[in-house]
Amino acid sequence: MQRGPYPSATIAAIGIAVSCAITVTSKAADDNFFQDKVEPLLQEKCLTCHSHSDRQMEGGLTLDSRAGWATGGDRGPAIVPGDLVASLLIQAIRYEDPDLQMPPEEKLSDEEIAILVQWVQDGANDPRTITPLSHQPTDWWSLKKLSVPDVPGEGHPIDAFIDRELANKNLRANQSADRVTLIRRLYIDLHGFLPTPEEVRTFVDDSNPTAYASLIDRLLASPRYGERWARHWLDVVHFADTHGCEHDDKRDYAWRYRDYVIDRLNADVTWGQFIREQLAPDVFYPESPQHMAGLGFVAAGPLELSRAQTAPVSFDYLDRDDMVTQTMAAFTSTTANCARCHSHKFDPISQEDYYALQAVFAGIGKGDIEFDSSAEVMQRRQDLERLVSAADALNADVLLQPKYENLVRQWTADQPSRRITWQTLSPDVFVSTGGATLTKQEDGSILASGALPDQENYTVTSEIPLERLSALRLEVFPDESLPKNGPGRAENGNLHLSEVALQWFSKGGDAPTALAIRQASADFNQEGWTAGQAIDGDQRSGWAIFPNVGHSHHIVFELETPIDVTHGGSLAVTLKQLNPPKHIIGRFRLSVTDAEGASAQTLPADVIAGLEKPSERRTRLEATAIAAFALREYAQQQLVVLPPKEIVYAVSSSWSHAKKLPSPQQPKVVHLLRRGAFDKPVREVGPGALSAIDWLPGRFEIPNPNQESQRRAALADWLSNHDNPLTWRSIVNRVWHYHFGRGLCDTPNDFGRMGSEPTHPELLDWLAVWFRDEADGSLKQLHRLILTSQTWQQSSRIRPNATAAVLAKEAANPNHRTLDEENRLLWRMHRQRMDADVFRDSVLRVTGRLDLTTGGPGIEQFTKEKGPQTTPEIDYSAYDWQSPGASRRSIYRVVWRGIPDPFMEALDFPDLGLLAPKRGHSVSALQSLSVFNNDFVLHSSQWFARRVAQEHDEVEAQVSRAVALAWLRTPSAREQIAFTDYTRKYGLAAFCRTLLNSNEFLFVD
Repeated sequence: MQRGPYPSATIAAIGIAVSCAITVTSKAADDNFFQDKVEPLLQEKCLTCHSHSDRQMEGGLTLDSRAGWATGGDRGPAIVPGDLVASLLIQAIRYEDPDLQMPPEEKLSDEEIAILVQWVQDGANDPRTITPLSHQPTDWWSLKKLSVPDVPGEGHPIDAFIDRELANKNLRANQSADRVTLIRRLYIDLHGFLPTPEEVRTFVDDSNPTAYASLIDRLLASPRYGERWARHWLDVVHFADTHGCEHDDKRDYAWRYRDYVIDRLNADVTWGQFIREQLAPDVFYPESPQHMAGLGFVAAGPLELSRAQTAPVSFDYLDRDDMVTQTMAAFTSTTANCARCHSHKFDPISQEDYYALQAVFAGIGKGDIEFDSSAEVMQRRQDLERLVSAADALNADVLLQPKYENLVRQWTADQPSRRITWQTLSPDVFVSTGGATLTKQEDGSILASGALPDQENYTVTSEIPLERLSALRLEVFPDESLPKNGPGRAENGNLHLSEVALQWFSKGGDAPTALAIRQASADFNQEGWTAGQAIDGDQRSGWAIFPNVGHSHHIVFELETPIDVTHGGSLAVTLKQLNPPKHIIGRFRLSVTDAEGASAQTLPADVIAGLEKPSERRTRLEATAIAAFALREYAQQQLVVLPPKEIVYAVSSSWSHAKKLPSPQQPKVVHLLRRGAFDKPVREVGPGALSAIDWLPGRFEIPNPNQESQRRAALADWLSNHDNPLTWRSIVNRVWHYHFGRGLCDTPNDFGRMGSEPTHPELLDWLAVWFRDEADGSLKQLHRLILTSQTWQQSSRIRPNATAAVLAKEAANPNHRTLDEENRLLWRMHRQRMDADVFRDSVLRVTGRLDLTTGGPGIEQFTKEKGPQTTPEIDYSAYDWQSPGASRRSIYRVVWRGIPDPFMEALDFPDLGLLAPKRGHSVSALQSLSVFNNDFVLHSSQWFARRVAQEHDEVEAQVSRAVALAWLRTPSAREQIAFTDYTRKYGLAAFCRTLLNSNEFLFVD
């Protein structure tokens, strides 16, 4: 189409921008037509390019308010109410002017045009009103640069900030909790289970002023700390051991990411490094391969496995949506995913920002990724693999280096003096089932030519010039008539020998005898296509020799039992070449031997020739061939004894394992999608992050954009940047949340306008700066700071020492409960119910059965049977609680994403199909019934009773010990009498069950 001097893609040059937000009112009757017909049409077809909310004002025109289209742009108003001729919008949608057509991609339908024509003709009623917003998106608290407020007082900085806000409200902090409460709270907070009575007594009796700080240090130094706090992080990233969705299959190696998180938290890795390790360890820490397990972070969420069979483009976008949502929520507490269909309606996150984040992950696949467990093992493996590569390439410069002389000399000396003698067969019959022409050569080999079928079988029949047959050798040779000189007929010179079948036809016999092959060995094996696969019965596998084409090779087949052939007969050899297509042998020769151990002597001809000479008379080619064979054998033997590579379910574009989904050869192109519709791409978007933080790069400059790991690294750098206010506020708020049960901002995954504002913004900023700069990103130092504050050590009781009369008097006057009923200002500690993991682990600890084995594959605490499709049938009620692993910590349970444990679910274990920044704290009849009647609790009550009975014979002592273990105190005299009577009447197990169901056990004061 001929274009004029004006842009033709939009009504560019019609309008100027007005910063505003939209609210909708509905007062006039005419509003119905606008809201039902006009507004949906404008939203779908126009507002992606012409709205304030999407920050797309092409040509300056906005159509999201009456003021926008009435003001118009360079050509004047877009709409003149009641005047179709003067309304540029009508001209544009009718395509009357070739230089003014809207939408540019596709003309509106006649029905859609009629709607807009009627609207304009009837006066263009537009009930949308506008409310001005700030022009500065960073006016919002979370997007401002971090401030460094002065600590408002002496003493502990946290207490100073808290006390100031309390004083402003005429409130005061509560008194400290008693030492039993403190140690119980501290153990649950840092370890996730109860202390023992002995640990409590030791702490209570310790009068050293440093006892409390020493206890904190000891708990932080324990492996149990990493297990407890890893559970918090795994909630945040919605980690589970299965895919979820319709095909809820297990991820056999997902557990290694869980172990990674535990290890790194115990190691107190800095927060910036923790971010980098989980997004791009291959870029930042290439010499620390063990950190590759961190890539499980991006793959932690659900995955729809039907992607390849249904809508791959849709699932690609949705999969990346989960990666973007998780990454930005976990590290920056932002809801970037809300900008998928349009720019964020409340926060300064544009739709282009969202798709720029998608572009970061556009080059990865999810699956099982291999890596070495240490830098030493990785270096050793790389050295050996390079040596194998040099041997395959006959690289004399490497193989003949002095450092390898002793190895080659020792290998040469170890070769037996007696060489295997091979007798070349002179076949009577040789046929091709694929129609190829087989021609016998002077050296006894057979050359194939003519037809090249997809699949081929060669059958060669020959008498045996021996009295005993123990092995068969197949040699393949290069030839000028073959592609790349062969020895195969494939375009790359390769061949694939799928299977070999041997039959012996005795002279005068009735039927042939199939000869079993004990083992096979070759002078060279292509990776994944080895000699043994030519006799494994699987016609899809086989022996191949790429990339070492253009050279002679051989493979030896040793019989299970040698046969006597003195009475004569014929040997029929069938060479099956079935997969992949056209990988057919081009030139070959067969020979036999009666020697034992023939498969161990599969030496190439040039090696044999060299070994028959003194070392000083060998040619450089012969010396290279000997060194190649000797060093390849040495390297392969050493590779076998190396620790096997570890595997993690993660994301990457390399380090592939068998179960890995295909990764793109280069990052896929990501488009901004109109209204989020996969079939409506607008324009290509490159990798980036949030542009609202204008002192950080909103789009990434990557030297090689096709190197996908650099995209992940760029995002990791952006997230861990010293000046990124979101990152540092997010993590300190998250840690505060887990210590207090509520964050300073009570929406830990949403620091935007739809989330909560912080109750103590200056404290939040002070903590963020202190954590970043003073603590150097150390979580353990942040824990110490919080736990040593009087704010954390407060009693949770409203007035722990007040009498009933005092409380009655205060009830008539304003007090802490009425001035701050939700305790947002922290005048006391929050009282919380044990979460599901703490309850389960604490129960196991009081029974004496808690298994503190660390790491390893998850424990399946259910029975599993094959389901009708991919998802199996899971039954938690049939689990044997006496089986190994039944008493492992909860962190090591296999969590089936789509089929959760009903008991843990009743205790508010989160749905890990979704992000879980906070756990619920419900109180329901189902919960109470579960805690009372679940098989785990019933078995635990028996274990608890058995433990106590083994420690004490008398009922009174048993009761006292059970109370000490569960409640960490001795029973009162009244309780002792009542509990003893109950135990004698109903049994010790029933009493233990009652203790485990009591509020004193279930709640954390």
